[in-house]
Amino acid sequence: MTQSGRAGSYDGGTYGSAIAAEGWHLGAAGRADLLPITERMLDLAGIGSGHRVLDVAAGTGEQTLMAARRVGPHGSVLATDIADRMLAYLDEAARKEGLTNVQTRLIDARLLELEPESFDAAICRLALMLIPERDKALAGIQRALKPGTKFAAIVLSTAEKNLHISESLAIARRHAGLPPAPLEDPGMFALSDPAVLRSAFERAGFREVAVEIVASDQRFASLGAAMEHRRNSLPEMRPLLDQMSDAKRDAVWKEIEKVMRQFQQSDGVVVPTERLVAVGTK
Repeated sequence: MTQSGRAGSYDGGTYGSAIAAEGWHLGAAGRADLLPITERMLDLAGIGSGHRVLDVAAGTGEQTLMAARRVGPHGSVLATDIADRMLAYLDEAARKEGLTNVQTRLIDARLLELEPESFDAAICRLALMLIPERDKALAGIQRALKPGTKFAAIVLSTAEKNLHISESLAIARRHAGLPPAPLEDPGMFALSDPAVLRSAFERAGFREVAVEIVASDQRFASLGAAMEHRRNSLPEMRPLLDQMSDAKRDAVWKEIEKVMRQFQQSDGVVVPTERLVAVGTK
């Protein structure tokens, strides 16, 4: 969730900015469709009362708070991320909710130097596909887990199943004078193939790996609300937009509005999405 698809952006250039963090924070309401699949991820990870949970690339941490409620006062959740501004929003949210069992730590997912076999579960929501040197990150997660415990992650399905994302990025690239983006790894859709996702888990030593395909609808009260979410939720577009004139930026957003308009219904905007949730056992 909080890593960009390119190594340089992963190092803080995209999601690490104050603007990106604020946008992601403001876009939380538009991610309400993630609640059921997030609950499924927590279920698959086997998270329960008293557990110690590792949340990798936690971002602003909606899933962190959900895990913290599950583990209760006798458990804890360690949320790691490479963007300190994202973690600041998470700290604030946990404090407001009175959750004293949440800790945050600024850590590169590729360098998870945590006590071996010290966690009862691990999760990662919408970030695993964006992490460079992914095998290092997965090895670190596997090392931190106790034997027999589980790691569960959510990633995006294919570009075709997430047109609101893929077409928005394609429009911005075209107006920036760039060719259509290839299937990048790391990248938004790098783990969209269940077989590729399963293989990544297995290379890290996880057993009994299973992948589920989950479709859902992202709902907005109006086209304006949908566009506001789109402006806030794709920091990957900002480097492209920053290079453009005001006129070109306006043209980009007008084209993206046409994309979003195709999902408009009588009661608002309903955007179909598809994601994968995977689980493996140490």
